Amino acid sequence: MSLLSLDSIRHVLARLEETIIFGIIERARFKRNEVIYKPDGVGRGLKGQSLVGFLLRECEKSHAKVRRYTSPDEYPFFARLPASILPIVRLESPLRPNAINVNAQVREIYETRMVPLVCEPGDDGQWGSSAVNDVNLLQAISKRVHYGKFVAEAKRRTQPKRLAALAAAGDEAGILAAVTDVSVETRVVARVRAKAATLAQEFGPRPGRYKVKPAIVAEIYRRWIIPLNKEVQVRYLLACHDGDGRG
Repeated sequence: MSLLSLDSIRHVLARLEETIIFGIIERARFKRNEVIYKPDGVGRGLKGQSLVGFLLRECEKSHAKVRRYTSPDEYPFFARLPASILPIVRLESPLRPNAINVNAQVREIYETRMVPLVCEPGDDGQWGSSAVNDVNLLQAISKRVHYGKFVAEAKRRTQPKRLAALAAAGDEAGILAAVTDVSVETRVVARVRAKAATLAQEFGPRPGRYKVKPAIVAEIYRRWIIPLNKEVQVRYLLACHDGDGRG
């Protein structure tokens, strides 16, 4: 199946929905624990990093050694990662060469906007568990957001003249309008809410309660995940025209 076929893209995005919803549910088990996002918040042994930043970087260092970031759908939060200890496999990517990476935005929005929306205020001392969940969720959200490159490339191939003209004019608003399909976005948000209503439901003496309100999960998609995905699409299409890959 082609990476740019609609079936392939839909399959990946649907699978990521479930990963992200589960991640949100798991993170909501703990309080905000804001100390884990502050440099040296848990002690000076992290040399100016936050606990989440330290754990995320250590995870990426390990994953870089086994080629994770040679895949065209994986993007690290940190630069200057170790070289792979495995032989490099030359993957054929359908994407145009580019260096677009919005993970700084992903992390800032996640830590300052999403976590307060999902978690109860306070500190329950579960710093390590919270940080582990943060790392898993950040990586899943990053993949979902950067998959916008595949969506944009598929659209570029079906509307080459229209999108090339908009890119040549530097018309970011025009490109954004061209890649926006309100009906599709509405269906995605509704589907995410429906999945969350099933996955986040608590069973037991008081059935029907939710670990995370489905509306909150839908709101995260509507306010941040979908817009960031579209920002990646716009920057990718501009970079395709510029030819320098900087976006």
